[in-house]
Amino acid sequence: MCCSLAAVLGVLVHVGVTRQTVSAARDKALEQLHDATRAYEAGEALPPESGLDPAALPQSLRQLALSGRRGTVVAERDGRPTMWAAAPADGRALATAVDYEQSARTITGLDNAIIGSSVLAIGGTLLVGGFAVRRVTRRLHQTATVARRISRGELDARVGDAGGAGRGASARSARLDEVATVARALDTMAGTLQAKLVSEQRFTADVAHELRTPLTGLQAASELLPEGRATDLVRERVRTMRRLTEDLLEISRLDSGSGVVETDLHRLGRVAERVVRAAGTDTEVVVVRDAHVETDRRRLERVLGNLVVNAHRHGRAPVVLTVAGPVVTVRDHGEGYPEYLLAHGPQRFRSGGAGGGGGGGGKGHGLGLTIAAGQAEAIGARLEFRNAGSGGGAEAVLTLPWPPAAGG
Repeated sequence: MCCSLAAVLGVLVHVGVTRQTVSAARDKALEQLHDATRAYEAGEALPPESGLDPAALPQSLRQLALSGRRGTVVAERDGRPTMWAAAPADGRALATAVDYEQSARTITGLDNAIIGSSVLAIGGTLLVGGFAVRRVTRRLHQTATVARRISRGELDARVGDAGGAGRGASARSARLDEVATVARALDTMAGTLQAKLVSEQRFTADVAHELRTPLTGLQAASELLPEGRATDLVRERVRTMRRLTEDLLEISRLDSGSGVVETDLHRLGRVAERVVRAAGTDTEVVVVRDAHVETDRRRLERVLGNLVVNAHRHGRAPVVLTVAGPVVTVRDHGEGYPEYLLAHGPQRFRSGGAGGGGGGGGKGHGLGLTIAAGQAEAIGARLEFRNAGSGGGAEAVLTLPWPPAAGG
């Protein structure tokens, strides 16, 4: 806007002054031509700088005079700008010349002044504007960075703690600062969101913890019941409730980040075989290339166990667990993961109902894959869900951190 305004004003001033200067020089030349015409008609001597068909007269003006009209034009004469005026005189051109050099210097000086002042104005405006814009954009960038941290789960991140907008400002300036208003609104939203999530996590943990005692007693009581179909059903339901309670407690610990990751060096192929034996399922283990990984074995076994159980529960046999270096793939041959799981990842208490479909431990309660994803994140691994291309089925691919040494 500053550049455009300076250009427009410069052009307007240049056009206005040039027009006024040329008009004054033209009036002077026409007045001198009028005197020369009177002298020519009276047979008197022509005034200085006037004459009939002067050699330096521009050809265009000469043709205009010979056609019976009079006019003016600015042209060079002996290297100096000159205002010419000419009129017809008995078939010849009566012309007079007025020095235009001073007027040309005035216009040139004015143009230089306009350009210089425009450059200074634009430069000063850009410096001030750049400083102001950079200050605002830096604070907006800090606010956006904190917003991204909050979206990644760092609910204790605050703009004020990052030295962002609003800190150290006076109350009046803060009220007038839109960036500070946005920053304070983001901090308030983050604080409210954190309080609600912490409250929900505490509620979930308390409920799961309170359920453990009666469920333990209920399981003990179910063991005293006489054998029969009804007793087996009760025991199976109690076991399901206990698994769900344990899953809820683990979800709560994952959300709060209270668990401690205890890493050690483990052979990945052996861990996979131990997980399959513990799950008691008919799962084929294929070790393409074994590797040593530094990880938390308990968390890794929970991830692989949930993936294997989920594949059997929601997919179809055969289920294959493949170890290829630090990458473990669990594949079934069912209908594949549902679209919502591929797009958004596992969701709590939502079962896909079809092959591999996001269910997991707890018979469709939808916590198994959620726990697997949370434990994978805790040990620094990447867990991806996709549908197999050839042959159909669902694939869960766990990529562990780059191992310090590879085993054969």
